[in-house]
Formats: sequence, C-alpha cells, structure tokens
Amino acid sequence: MIPAKNAIYASDPARARGRLYPESTSTFRSAFQRDRDRIIHASAFRRLQHKTQVFVVHEGDYFRTRLTHSIEVAQVARTIAGALGLNSELTEAIALAHDLGHTPFGHTGEDALAEMMQPFGGFDHNAQAIRIVTRLERHYAEWDGLNLTWETLEGLAKHNGPVTGDIPYALAEYNARHDLELGTYAGAEAQVAALADDIAYNNHDLHDGLHAGLFTDAEISDLPIVGDCYRAVDAAYPELVGSRRRHEALRRVFGVMVKDVIDESRRRLAELNPSDVAAIRQADRAVIRFSGPLWTDLQEIRAFLFSRMYRAPSVVKMRRRVTGVIRDLFPLYMECPSLLPGDWQAEVKEAADETALARHVADYISGMTDRFALKAHERLIAAAAKEGSASDKPV
Repeated sequence: MIPAKNAIYASDPARARGRLYPESTSTFRSAFQRDRDRIIHASAFRRLQHKTQVFVVHEGDYFRTRLTHSIEVAQVARTIAGALGLNSELTEAIALAHDLGHTPFGHTGEDALAEMMQPFGGFDHNAQAIRIVTRLERHYAEWDGLNLTWETLEGLAKHNGPVTGDIPYALAEYNARHDLELGTYAGAEAQVAALADDIAYNNHDLHDGLHAGLFTDAEISDLPIVGDCYRAVDAAYPELVGSRRRHEALRRVFGVMVKDVIDESRRRLAELNPSDVAAIRQADRAVIRFSGPLWTDLQEIRAFLFSRMYRAPSVVKMRRRVTGVIRDLFPLYMECPSLLPGDWQAEVKEAADETALARHVADYISGMTDRFALKAHERLIAAAAKEGSASDKPV
C-alpha cells in the first residue's frame, strides 16, 4: 500500500537546510524539484549519454550507458521512496546525480585515473560528483556549480554510508566550506538511491550480458532469484520463447528486489521508529536495506556477473585498451598543459604547484566522454609520434 502522504521521517523541502549561496524560493517548485531540474540541465548529466556502463559506447548502441543507467536508478528510487512515504523529488535528484563524477570507460577509467592521481591525493568518482555540482558546472551568474540544497549534497556524499577515515580531497575541499556532517548516515532518500543503484545494475547487467552473448538464459537460470523467475514465466506462458521470455523473467527479478527492499526497510523503520529525519541520520545502521537472505542471493548473482561479464575476455581486452588511453593522456597533459582547451587555461596559470595542476588535469579527463577520450588520444598520440619522428632526423 502506497502512503497517502510523506512520513514524519521524510525530508521536507520546506525545512531544507539551505544552499551555500542563499536564493529566493520558487513559487511553483520545491527546493528539491529545483535541484533535480538543475541536475538534468547540467552539462555533466548530458555527457553521461556517451560514458560507459560496462560496454564502451562504440561497441553497440543497445547497451546501457551511464545516462540510461541513471534514469533506471531514478525510476526504481522513486518507486521505493513513494512506497515508504519519503520525498520522491529529493530521492530522484540524488539518483540522477549519483554517477556524474564517473570518468570515461566506467570503473576501468576510474581505476586508471586513480592510479595516475595517487601521488596527488587520488581520485574517487563519488567525491568528483560533489566537485562537479559545486565547482565545475559554470553556468550561473552568481556562483560556480549548481548551488544545490544541503540535503542533495549530503545524499551525494553519503549515499553509501558515513564517510570516515581519509576523506577524498574533492569532498574535503567542499565540506570545509559547507559541513555535510560526513560521519553520520544520510537521510533515507539517499539510502534509497544507493539501493536503487544496486537493483538497477544487477538487473540490467544480466540483460546486457545476455544480449552480448557472454552467457545464456539457461546458464543464469541456475542463479538464485533468476531461476525462480524464469520458471514462473514458463508456468504462466509455456509457449513464450526468446526475448519476450527473457524480458518477462528479468522484469520479475526487478520486482523481487524492489519488494524485498520495501519490506525490509519498513521493518527497520518500524523498529527504529524515527520521530524525524534527524533520527535516521543519527541511527547506528542504515534503515534502507535488502533482507539478509536476498543480499546473500545477490552476492551469488554478482559473483556470476564478475566472472562471466566484467572479466569476460572481450571486456578485459577493451579494459586494457582504454586503461592505456588514460595512462597516455594524463602525463601528456601534465607535461604540456597548453594542450588543454583555451577555457581551461586560466586555472592552469593559477595552479600553485604540481598537485593543483594534476587535479585540474583530472577534472578535464574525468569529464570526457568515451568517444572524446578515444579521439583525443588518437590525435594527440599521433601528433607526439610525428613530432618525435621529426626530431630524430639528422640536422
């Protein structure tokens, strides 16, 4: 049963904790709706269309990209938030923005850039999302970034739980100006966005892996949850075959995961009995979770995807190629920052030291789309090779 109104522990836009730069309120949109709209109109959000989820974009236009993944996460998140009486607009804003900080080539690109950035404070895509929405998006007259509400920024920073230990520089830099209370849990809306991310990628990676021919329907029918869903479809539609059978089965897998999160989260919320959103932040554990049995099943599904998809020979071959692209581009821009576009040159000149330059270069590379990075690599490496060849000629 869907609640008729938001619960007492839902985030209330009328009581939002403000923005770094004060603004007048909108007459027809809540603070969280404005956050969502600003995210959708952000340049970084559009670039997700051409960034890898698992398969590099040019490998086929069927597969999920970071943009379609983010839209699927937002759809799942809104469903769960509505069922739990949470604020759907805040949940959607966090879900849509959660992957803004991803590099080209997905986690492979992030690993390569983190390796290059290790001497300069490292690189983390979650922290980079904060850097994007608070600094790198530059469209407004009065501030850099999107000037999002504290609640949305908190959700981006902490949707995976409290941030403790060594805080990534991109997050620490902003947190020093606008305290996001990193040591506590985020509100329930951000926790929903995190679980919606898990639900979306576990489901659509099965679908994309099947389409790519990395495994078969028969093979995933041995997996928990998935096998039961295929059998339910076969019982209801014994003549159904091919892509329709697959779709009917996997949409049921989706439903099983969503229902489990709603049921388990309702149980945890009833146990905690929070009087407001602050009680959720101060709790000693997350309130939005999978049940123990389903989480165990998901680990088995995840292990299957890891061995049969993320480490499939064709995927590993592409991983090697794109890792080389990042490893080539980073030192090239560090040695020749004049290769950066003109609108990036002002900050290059202001870079106080090598670390500042490296972070500037990382901002530029992480913002690239897959195809832009590949084209930049092809053009710049070819030019470097040509220049080297010319310098080898006798005088």
